[in-house]
Amino acid sequence: MLKNSMNISLLLFLQVVLIAIAVVHTIADESFDVRQHLSTVSRYGTVKDIADDSFVPSQNLDQCTPIHLNLVARHGTRAPTKKRLRELEAFAARLEVLVRDVKEQKQSLDKIPSWLMGWNSPWKGKRTGGELISEGEDELYNLGIRARERFPSLFSEEYHPDIYSIKATQVPRASASAVAFGLGLFSGKGKLGPGGHRAFAVTSESRASDIVLRFHDCCQSYKNFRKSQEPTVKNLKEPILDEITRELVRQYGLNFTKQDVSTLWFLCRQEASLLNITNQACSLFGPAQVSLLEWADDLELFVLKGYGNSLNYRMGVPLLEDVIQSMEQAIKAKEEGYAPGSYEKASLRFAHAETLLPFSCLIGLFLEESEFELIQREQTLQYPPKPPKTRNWRGSIVAPFAGNNMLVLYSCTSNNSNKYFVRVLHNERPIPIPGCNGSDSCPFEVLKERIVAPHLKHDYNTLCNTNLEQKKKDSPPSMFSRMFGWIFSPRNADTPTQKVEL
Repeated sequence: MLKNSMNISLLLFLQVVLIAIAVVHTIADESFDVRQHLSTVSRYGTVKDIADDSFVPSQNLDQCTPIHLNLVARHGTRAPTKKRLRELEAFAARLEVLVRDVKEQKQSLDKIPSWLMGWNSPWKGKRTGGELISEGEDELYNLGIRARERFPSLFSEEYHPDIYSIKATQVPRASASAVAFGLGLFSGKGKLGPGGHRAFAVTSESRASDIVLRFHDCCQSYKNFRKSQEPTVKNLKEPILDEITRELVRQYGLNFTKQDVSTLWFLCRQEASLLNITNQACSLFGPAQVSLLEWADDLELFVLKGYGNSLNYRMGVPLLEDVIQSMEQAIKAKEEGYAPGSYEKASLRFAHAETLLPFSCLIGLFLEESEFELIQREQTLQYPPKPPKTRNWRGSIVAPFAGNNMLVLYSCTSNNSNKYFVRVLHNERPIPIPGCNGSDSCPFEVLKERIVAPHLKHDYNTLCNTNLEQKKKDSPPSMFSRMFGWIFSPRNADTPTQKVEL
């Protein structure tokens, strides 16, 4: 009798434990917002306030005044490109085939989500793409307003293009982002319309020669490198797609291929980011699957546009030089007492993820201090760790739509030998700079010597016109392929990642 009572008690205990586990998982799933895990397709407002709460901004600028601001911003949320629009329209026909196959085999349709039956692309019939959409306009317009409110002394002057320089690439979504930002920045400063707007200039270089904001388009070495690595990156991502494809086939009874799953993930990102729809394509993927797909996207970003190869960011040296020179000019104006209205107070640049990412790498963001030291010595760096491990390198944080870096130059009055400091804001929040001992502010001379100078020894033309064949001979062959089996091997899931030659 006692034994039976113990067995019943044990069963009841196990039931309580299982219920508790189920509740915990349910709460976790409900708190998981897929819109924060869309890599570089993330909306700015959804991710801009995600930060390391343990980081405490420095207080050493309390007696300092901002005298110049450099902004490097990505364009705002945009529509899918023409190529992607065609892909989604073709996918509607593909889904019809998959559903028809289930019907022909006389299998139950109960597993198939209702939204998927007769689905059509939200952009069906649209023939142009890639443009800044209204949500993207709002992102940049409000960013302009907040910039003026945060730095009123910098934006108190009457507008002149020599005081407030606004530059954008010739790609329409970038120049439209510059216009939206300027409308917010100068709202109420003019006499145009009920909003008191004023005209302002946005200048652009030719796409063929813009080595400051579209350096990736002008760098032949980078084009060759990227082309050579894209098939390898595709292979790196395939094990994730294989795993998720098998699970979706089992769960929904549709004969999905890896390409289908890749398109569904793309559709999820577009629906969630552009349309705020998370209960259709995104609902096919659980939080763990979303995390893996996000990591695969971030890994591609790391290899092709980030710290995965030093060429990815060192081709951005002309932009870094431009930023430093603008700050030196501001210091000269301060030292020599230039009259207000006679020198530049803000340099505002609007471009692309391919611009913002390398610039973030050039100043060493999203690294541990030990990793920064490795980059300075041009040594190897680890891949972003696979979930569930945490990582600094997340596309949704590093370069979301409207993502930005602000480098604010301060003039300080103190007995300290350092009179000028630079504070770095990423997505408007102070961010640690590993090259400055993890502080968010750095003496200007230290910034130049420790972070900038090692990059300036690399000349853009030399980097971008070098014959890559010689580089291939000098570097270990099949480096990525050697790492391929290791990274995705289940038995190595919890061991440190292999290193990548920079």
